[in-house]
Order: sequence, then C-alpha cells, then structure tokens
Amino acid sequence: MAAPANDAEEISEAEEEEHKLAPHPTTPQQKFRSDYAPPPYLVSHVDLNFDLREEACTVTSRLTMTPNYGVLAEGAAPPPLALDGRKDVKLVSVSVAGVKLEAGAYELTDKSLKLSGLPQGEFGIEVVTELRPQDNTLLEGLYKSSGNYSTQCEAEGFRGITYFLDRPDVMAKYVTRIEADEAGYPVLLGNGNLKEAGQLAGGRHYAVWEDPFPKPCYLFALVAGKLSKKERHFTTRSGREVTLRIFVQERNLGKADQALESLIKAMKWDEDTYGLEYDLDLFNIVAVDDFNMGAMENKSLNIFNSSRVLASPATATDLDYSRLEGVVGHEYFHNWTGNRVTCRDWFQLTLKEGLTRYRDQEFTSDMNSRAVKRIEDVMLLRASQFTEDGGPMAHPVRPDSYIKMDNFYTLTVYNKGAEVVRLYETLLGKAGFRKGMDLYFQRHDGQAVTCDDFLAAMADANSVNLDTLGVWYGQAGTPHLHVRTAYDGISQTYTLTCRQHTPPTPGQPDKRPVLIPIRLGLLGPDGSDLPLRLRHKDGSVEDLGTNGVLRFETAEATFTFVDVGPAEPVPSLLRGFSAPVKLEVEGQTDEHLYFLLAHDSDPFNRWESGQRLARKLLMKMYHAAAAAAAATLANGEAANGHGDGLRARVESASAAAGGVPDSLVAAYRAVITDPALDGSFKAMAISLPTLNELMEGVEGGADPPLLHACRLALSRALAAALRPELQVAVRDNSDPREQPYMYAAASCARRALKNRALALLSTLEEPDITAQLANRLREATNMTDEVAALGCLVELAGPEREAALASFYDKFKDDPLVLLKWLGLQAGSNAPGNLERVRALTSHAAFNISNPNNCYALLLGFSHSPTHFHAADGSGYAFLADAVLRVDGINHQVAARLVAPFSSWRRYDPTRQALMKAQLQRILEAPGLSENVFEIASKSLKA
Repeated sequence: MAAPANDAEEISEAEEEEHKLAPHPTTPQQKFRSDYAPPPYLVSHVDLNFDLREEACTVTSRLTMTPNYGVLAEGAAPPPLALDGRKDVKLVSVSVAGVKLEAGAYELTDKSLKLSGLPQGEFGIEVVTELRPQDNTLLEGLYKSSGNYSTQCEAEGFRGITYFLDRPDVMAKYVTRIEADEAGYPVLLGNGNLKEAGQLAGGRHYAVWEDPFPKPCYLFALVAGKLSKKERHFTTRSGREVTLRIFVQERNLGKADQALESLIKAMKWDEDTYGLEYDLDLFNIVAVDDFNMGAMENKSLNIFNSSRVLASPATATDLDYSRLEGVVGHEYFHNWTGNRVTCRDWFQLTLKEGLTRYRDQEFTSDMNSRAVKRIEDVMLLRASQFTEDGGPMAHPVRPDSYIKMDNFYTLTVYNKGAEVVRLYETLLGKAGFRKGMDLYFQRHDGQAVTCDDFLAAMADANSVNLDTLGVWYGQAGTPHLHVRTAYDGISQTYTLTCRQHTPPTPGQPDKRPVLIPIRLGLLGPDGSDLPLRLRHKDGSVEDLGTNGVLRFETAEATFTFVDVGPAEPVPSLLRGFSAPVKLEVEGQTDEHLYFLLAHDSDPFNRWESGQRLARKLLMKMYHAAAAAAAATLANGEAANGHGDGLRARVESASAAAGGVPDSLVAAYRAVITDPALDGSFKAMAISLPTLNELMEGVEGGADPPLLHACRLALSRALAAALRPELQVAVRDNSDPREQPYMYAAASCARRALKNRALALLSTLEEPDITAQLANRLREATNMTDEVAALGCLVELAGPEREAALASFYDKFKDDPLVLLKWLGLQAGSNAPGNLERVRALTSHAAFNISNPNNCYALLLGFSHSPTHFHAADGSGYAFLADAVLRVDGINHQVAARLVAPFSSWRRYDPTRQALMKAQLQRILEAPGLSENVFEIASKSLKA
C-alpha cells in the first residue's frame, strides 16, 4: 500500500515550538492536527425534540452513548466525558442513565459540560437546553432569519443548540421532532424522510423526521417558518422516485425554478459520471436571507444563502445563473463526498471541500464551455489563492493548526484543494480516477476518514506510487516551475530541463519537491501538434501522443523528445493549467507567445499567451510611470498621485516606453474577428490580467492606484485602436428587445462579448458612448445587460452616473438581492469621492449591517477599489478597520472575512504597509475581540 511521505504528516518545526510554549491565559488557544485522538465515547443514536416558542426554545436531546476507550484495567473507572457547548446556551437539566444530576454532579463552563462517574457499556444521556434564537446574531446554531427558524452547524454550530461531542468523527443516526405554532410556522423541516406529522392543542403542530444514515452533527438541520414551495420529481437509474422541493419566501417563488432544474442536472450527472445515486425519498432546498456561507449540504435539507440560489432573468445575471448551477451541484455532490464519507477532523476539510469543488467544476464544465470554465477557475486561483499562499495566512490544503476553524474555509482548502484532486485525474486519466473513486466509496462509505485514505484508494486502485503527490497536502505556498528548452537540429531532439522550488511560508522555511504533472504539446512551424516521443534514461522511447503528461517530482529533471523534425518546435507547457504552479519558460519570446495565441490547440494556453503578453506590457508601463514619479520627487516637485494628474503621468510614461505594440493590437483584432471562437472565450481573451495577479509581479511593494491607472490606460489604448471591431461586436451580439432571455451557452457567449466590448469602449469616456450606456441601461431586458451598463457608468464621474444609480434603485428598491448589486457596484467604484459615498451608504435604508450579504457587498466590496481602499492617506484602511470592529460585535465570522484584505499588506509599498499594519494593531488592541478576528489579525501582523 502506498502512503504519503512522512513529513506531509508532520507539523512544522516552528509550529511545534509554538505548541510547546505555555500560552498566555487570555490568548485564544490553537488546536493542532498532531494532537488528534479518537473520542472516548461515540454516539449511536440522537433523539431531538425542539419546542419552538417566541420567547425561548427548549431543546431536549437524548443520546445513546457507546464506549470507545477500549478495555479498562481492573478496578478502573470509565473516563470522563466533555460535551461541547456555548455560553449563550442555557443548561436546564442533564440526566445520565435515567438519573437527573444535581448542579454539583457535573462541571459546567462557557464552553463545555463535563460528566464523570459514568457507567460502563452503553448508556443514555438526556440534556435539556434553552435558547433564544432571535438574539443569535452569530448565525451559528439555531437562529431566526426573516421571521423563520434556521440552523447552521458547520463547523462548530451544533454546540450552540445543545451540549454534544461536536466533532465530525462522531457519527450517529438522528430522529428529530419539531413542535411550533402552526399559523406562524406552517412548514417544519428536518433531515431525512418525514415519518410523522400532526396537530396539537392550542393551534400547534409537529413533525418527526428520521435520517437513516449516520452523520456528524455538523450536518444537522432544521427549518421552521412561513415558506412557499415548488416541487419536481426525479427517478434514479435504479427506479427510486425522489421528490425535489425548494422552499422560499412567497415573494421569491418566481425565482426558484432554476435551482430545481440545476438539481436535476446534478443528480443525473453524478449517476452518469460516478455511478452515484441519491439515497433518500426526499430532497429539500431552503433559501435563507441571513446566512454566513454560500450554502450548506445538510443531509436532504440543503440550506442556501438566498443570493446563491434564487434567479430570474430580471434579477440575476448570467454569472449568477452559472454560480447557482455550480453551488447547487456542489451541495448535492456532498451527499457522497462529505456526507456518506466525511472527514475525521476539521484539519481534513479539503477531503470533502476540495474534492467536491473539483466535482462541481467538472459538472459546470460539462454543462457549459469546458475551456471557459477552466479559465475562470484559474483566474480566481491566481487572483486570490496565490495571494493567500504568498501572505501571512498561507496554510497547506490540510492545515496543521487553527484557532477558529471558521477561518479556514478558504480558497486554499477549496480551490487549491480542487487542483490537488485534479492532479490525480491528470496523472491517472479519467478511467483511473474513476477506479480510485469507486474504491474510496467501497472502503469508506459511512466513515469519517482522512486525506491519506483518499490518496491510498487512488494509489491502490491504480497500482501506482503517489507518495510525492501527498506532499501537496502538508506544504503551503505556490511552487515555482522553471523550464529551460534546448533544440538539437542535428539529432532532431528537444530537451526540457525542469526545476522547481517553493518559497518559504510562515512556519515552513524549508520545502520539499512536489509531484507536478506537466501536460504539454510541441507545435511545428505550421502550428500543428507534433507527435511526442519521450526517450527514457534506459534508451526506451514512449509515445505520448500529441498532448502528453510528464511526471516531474524532483527538484530538477530533464525530459528529451526525439524525432521532433528539422525545425525547432514551440513548446506549449502546462496545458489546461495541469498544476497550480507559477511557470517561467526561459527564453520564451513575444514571438513564441503570439504564435501560441494564434495556433495553440489548447484553449487555456491560447488564452494564457495573450495574458502573458499583456502582463509584460503592463509591467513595462508601471515601472516607467513609477520611475517618472520618483524622478519628479527627486527634483523637489510633487507627484500628482490621483485623478487627471495620475492619468497624464501614466500615459506620458507609456508613450515614452513605446506605447502599445501594433502586434498586440493585431492579435486582439484577430481574436475578436475569428468566427470560429466562442464569444465567451473572446471576452476573456481581450480581458486584461487582474490587478491582484499583476501585483505579484511588482518587487519591493506595489502602488495599487498607479497599477490600476496603467491597466486603465492600456484598456483605453486598446479601445481606441480596436474601436471598429468592438463596435461591430456590440452590434452583432445585441439581441432584439422582443427576444426572451435564455440561460444557454450560446446566448451567454453573445452577451459576454458584447458587454466586454462595451466595457472597453466605456474607458474612452466619450459623451456618445456614455449616452449609449445610459440608453442600454434603460432598455435592458435582462439583469446581465443592465448590470453591465451600470457597472461601466459607476466608474464615470458626472450626472449620467447619478441618474443611473437613482433609476436602478427606484426600480429594485423592494428586492434586497438585486440591491446587493447596487451596493457592490458603488463600493468597488474608483470614481472621485467614492469613500464618502460608501460611508453614506452604511446609513442607507438598503444596507443592513446584521446581514452578511450586505457586509460582503458594501464593506468587503470597498476593498476591491484600488483607488479608494488604497488611498495614500490611509483613509480607506481606517474605514474598513472601523467596519471590522463594528461588525465583530454582531457576527464574528463576517468580521473575520472583512479583516482579510489587510492580510496582504506585504504586497504594497512601504508607506501603505505601515498604514495597514497600524490598522491591524488597532484591531488587535480593541477590547472584547472575537477569536475569529484575533486569529486573522494576529497572524497577519506576526508575519
């Protein structure tokens, strides 16, 4: 049996030393993966009774406990049992083996209930608690949202309902009885199948739900309230009839159909792709307005953030529809990868989330354009996860320690975790990957397991050694892959010399090589893919076809291809982004990139070639503008760092550096006018690299407003040079007003290209274009086009901007989900004076600071404005720090997410670094700071 390398199982030396130190009693405590131990007791059955009342709710929990401590020594007593709790949970009573305990017979703290003197063998515990869900602004455990009861128990929310072994390796079968006033709460939902329901005296009613599958408590769910529903049916391939329902507030019933349609597609896809059927008679979805996460995969009762599951053409964009399809698929796929097989401990979170994210990416790819989806996923990875990997919060996909697990639902765990899963598929092929998945379910159905168990199933199913792939799980940071090429015309061989290294990250100064699958092709002079014939060290030659995969797992290795022909080929490396690494190809010229952009058969690398060309030009512009500013300061003059002065400086420096090459304009023109290319691909191909990605290339700390100005200047130059082609793209891809909206790949592609062309043209800031945008906003027949036009207008100063925002608000003031777009677009705007606008919006009727979606749209959205968040006077940083402290008094999880933009302070110039660190220090010194915020802020400063 193959096993991961040992050091992938070890915590770092720095963390080990930190582990040994006695912490200050007021410092939040870290948990370490190396400390894992099985619980001394397990729970086989849980019977819950919820008596829901307006003033307070009573929860009665009856647990069947089984010993897990092994054989006791003669005369030894069973070990004590510590049940997790929370200070806002009132303990009413506790009984053990039918005997009610007096107060002195147990130990009760804000976080636990400790029971001693327990009987041997199986025994029962009854715990009665009292809750006030209406006061639960944390939105963890049982709480009220829009007058309805709802729950959120992942990661550690179940302890906010009752005292329990709140850990994922304790799996039990649940029966839940819910009782409430029938008029106020006509819908009562729980996990599993409905077993019983009826009326009670006093206008009350009840429902009993039974889940026949063992599950950890984080998958428990309850919903009670006034909700309307839509219903569909699905027949599994074995003939099981499954009822599918979505419950929403009455006003949202018209936005519920797409979720059910996506659910049916996901169920069919999982059967076709992995042979996995749904295992109950009922599948419920509930949309909740107040929700910290995007959605939750509770067994048979998925609870969704309303913003992720409700859609109609008038209120949702193509992107919203795509995200809805993906998140509905993601939560459904958890039924097997997360529910039937779950994680042993929270350090293994990527076992379910990385794997399920990979599955939802593949689902979306099969439903739409695979090439476009892959580009979208890599753009997010590079723009955000690579930043996380290079910052103070860098952590492996399987973390070694945490203070609050809520802080580790990160892009590293999810998206980099998905990339690690994709490594298996790249190395083993689709058939080999399916074999590994089959063995994984065969071995571990109904169990709580580890990442090592998943790796072992993949290795054993395919009789292959995957030890070096296991290093990915325990090592933080983004590997750098350097490739040097050499062509020998006499022997007609082509050699790749590959080197890899991963920079140090907090707590991990030394890194080991990881297994990097390099998918590649070699292009001949006519742009066609050449046959790949790889010569091994023993002289044998392996035929890899025209799109092969190299297994690179050492610090350095050489790969030689024979019979490549009389002309030097152009390499297409890391096709499909076959590993989450930063690639540098020594000697790669602009001519090579233009050739790949025109001819590469791999869509990702075709797009990537254009991105590299644009990135090189933008870096050239940025360094020229920065040098000009430095020269101005050296001469004793003030460098205008904002507005028209910044624009003039950037454009002057750009012109001095040679301007925009005609070859780049011609390449973009060829992409726009190529009838064979998908419109969505064209839109991405003519989009410039994101600001986050560009900052990775600035040594010594970036000036975000200057970099944004360079990006805007290049957009403006391209728009001017490509005006005729962009105008044709807008004209030819505009749908007639009478044509109804369709969420379909072809329709989305037309809208994507049209709106990308409009966005480029809008940077010219010409009156006729601005008027066209205002007109398109007024006449739009779908939210995709409406938001695209408004998004352009909010970046412009002037009456058109104010009129557009006012009309949009008047039209949608009664739809909170649409107003999230209104808030978000204003928050991220770079128009002059926008900080004061955002500050005013925090008091606007459309903003509710207790609602996570509002905080993410307006407060976190503000951090996306390079001009105002990164203002040189630090005013943007102070505003967000104020928001963090205010929100922390309401919702710790949301506040911790608002701290995240400060974590990347090392990426900026020294002045901004000092300003950001000062705000982090101010946050840390605030009294009563939550553990969630403390962890992010302290680790950020420590680095």
